[in-house]
Amino acid sequence: MNPSIPVFKLYGEQQDWLSPDLLHCETISLRSRVHDWEIRPHRHADLCQLLYVHKGRAQVEVEGQCHVLEQSAIQVIPPLSVHGFQFSPNVEGFVLTLAAPLVAQLQARLGGSISLLQRVASYPAGKDRDYLNNLFSELQREYVSAQPARDMLLQSLISVLLVWVARQVIQQREAQQLPQRGREYLSLFNQRVEQRFCEQPGVEQLAHEVGISVAHLNSICRELAGQSALQIIHQRLILEAKRHLIYTPMTISEVADSLGFADPAYFARFFRRLSGTSPSAFRKGRTDSVSPT
Repeated sequence: MNPSIPVFKLYGEQQDWLSPDLLHCETISLRSRVHDWEIRPHRHADLCQLLYVHKGRAQVEVEGQCHVLEQSAIQVIPPLSVHGFQFSPNVEGFVLTLAAPLVAQLQARLGGSISLLQRVASYPAGKDRDYLNNLFSELQREYVSAQPARDMLLQSLISVLLVWVARQVIQQREAQQLPQRGREYLSLFNQRVEQRFCEQPGVEQLAHEVGISVAHLNSICRELAGQSALQIIHQRLILEAKRHLIYTPMTISEVADSLGFADPAYFARFFRRLSGTSPSAFRKGRTDSVSPT
């Protein structure tokens, strides 16, 4: 451990833990005001901290990486992380400090798959800004009280807070996975189209085979391919129709039948709508362009 980085129980204090509680809650201004709104880089050996900035500005430095919180957010500081803060004098918010045994209890309740207090992370409050401020305010008010069942209520309030953080972790994880998952769904959809376009399968049927809803499939297709699912199917039909018209002697009725069109007239209208010309005009134009002069 770097001897130049001080290790505190709470910033500026060298004595042991202040109370038998496994947590500590205070306003940001209570401690930072006496240090001229600057908390210099330090670390805690066995404490996790959640900094909630409700108003004002906070410059956060963790392990040499700096970023600024100008909107309401929760910042997670894991144990042993070197961190420091600079706050604007108008800052409003709270610092919740959790001892290692309490962190372990909370983590066990959430399940081992969600690791939310072991990594540095920032979670914007967004529409939950006032909700989180009220939650932290109640935590701080209960922390300094001596009401009956105080410990039970504190644990309940912290559990609510940790559920909120856990949901942000899950949302961020899903957002990171979405592009790759979307590409996988699109690839599977394209495979199904390639295998069955001549049958003219419905989008709902193919979405079911891919394993997602029609709305989800269309969203992925538009985002990654720039077309709806139905447009992708139609473009594949048109491509095959053009190949037949250029490279085979099949009649237009035979081309229509091979692509699942029971009515050649409907095929002709479909072809014109997507290509801007009739099947016969398309064939004649391509044949004329390759005829010897």
